[in-house]
Amino acid sequence: MCDSARLSRRSLLALAMSVPMAAAAPAAAAPAPASGTGPVLGGDRLARDTVQAGSTTGLPRRLTARSWLVADHGTGQVLAAYRAHRRLPPASTLKMLFADTLLDRLPRGGRHTVTAADLAGIPAGSSLVGIRAGTTYTVDQLWQGVFLRSGNDAVHVLAHMNGGVARTVAEMRAKARELRALDTHVVSPDGFDHPGQVSSAYDLTLFARHGLRDPGFRSYCRTRTADFPAGGGKTFQIQNTDRLLSGTWGLRAYPGLIGVKNGYTSNAGNTFTGAATRGGRTLLVTVMHPADSANAVYEEAAALLDWGFAQGAAARPVGTLVEPVGEGGGAGPVSEGHGAGPSAASGYGAGGAVAPGPSTGRLVEGAGTAVVLLAGGAWALRRRRAPVRARGRHRE
Repeated sequence: MCDSARLSRRSLLALAMSVPMAAAAPAAAAPAPASGTGPVLGGDRLARDTVQAGSTTGLPRRLTARSWLVADHGTGQVLAAYRAHRRLPPASTLKMLFADTLLDRLPRGGRHTVTAADLAGIPAGSSLVGIRAGTTYTVDQLWQGVFLRSGNDAVHVLAHMNGGVARTVAEMRAKARELRALDTHVVSPDGFDHPGQVSSAYDLTLFARHGLRDPGFRSYCRTRTADFPAGGGKTFQIQNTDRLLSGTWGLRAYPGLIGVKNGYTSNAGNTFTGAATRGGRTLLVTVMHPADSANAVYEEAAALLDWGFAQGAAARPVGTLVEPVGEGGGAGPVSEGHGAGPSAASGYGAGGAVAPGPSTGRLVEGAGTAVVLLAGGAWALRRRRAPVRARGRHRE
């Protein structure tokens, strides 16, 4: 390489760094930066690659998850975490963000007769609640299909009622920025495996905490069974696939559990975000990608909840769940996901070649020339990487 080329690149980098803006996301193979390299959303300890806890007394030792977090719902204090900002495929836990975005926009008593167009484009292998074209459903019933059966057909019908899948994806991205969930990049509203669709244990916990403040969200995620239209005036019963809520598949129902959402794809593995109340205190837990056992995600979540309740309210926090923008979480726009993934303008199915990997969860604020320069650099890097292929069967 000639000296002039080196100088040109150095000048370009210096110009980009002269504007206050966080660096682009690291590649999938890069380790999370050590504490002290920059501000980390929720606290520097949440960027570390080792277990973080105020006290390790009684902490479960056989946790196989690639990422996890347990926090106090009321205070927002993170009690313990492991790679909290690591970007991983979220599977159906992303439906919490879908609900955060759309739940209050459509009246629960509203009715909609489903068309074939509403059901077009649902990925093969999706989990379905059993919606039929030509049948009329209430908005309430469609949300039951989302929360209880993780039905991608219900998600797509609601997305079309909201103006379309592409519009819904754009609004979910905006909602994630509002919640300061900067590890998350949305490609589809249902959480199915798509290139570049990622989130983190930290962000999923933000989605759950925000959702549980809404009585409707809270009611849906704790519902165990419901009668669902089968057409012709008939109904069939649907059951919640959250095994800690229902106490099925060899697991006992977790005492005090109030939801929230589980998920599975062959690419994401098992994911779960839950909330439980004991003695007037509510804890949140997120577990992502544990061992292959289908029950492991629930067993590890239950063990972390047990530990959190045993620690009591005096537990020393290792970080905090930030508040949304405008609610004590700062003002002004925040850009998406530290430069990871396609722009918010791209629609459904337009995922970039972004492999899931660790993230520092940095708050990003940038504009002008640096955005253009860093975006160009990210484009060049993506050109060198092989695209991540969508794959796998869907989940519970």
